[in-house]
Amino acid sequence: MGTRTLSVDDEAYERLRRARLDPRESFSKVIKRAKWDTGKPKCGDILRRSEGLPLMDEATLDRLDQAQKEDRAPATKWKR
Repeated sequence: MGTRTLSVDDEAYERLRRARLDPRESFSKVIKRAKWDTGKPKCGDILRRSEGLPLMDEATLDRLDQAQKEDRAPATKWKR
């Protein structure tokens, strides 16, 4: 198994240190135990991720506008 050297600031180091179950537990084990937020992205998350990406061209925006105008609610709200 390989290893990597990571640089973390003092606050991150202290969080990792406090998260250990005992003083001998490795930071690798602490990180593997971590619960990472996998919730749905929020609008702000999507906007931040899109920074620096090219803007949509007019044709794409027109197609999206048309699709939205043509969109209709389903005949029944119950899925089959």
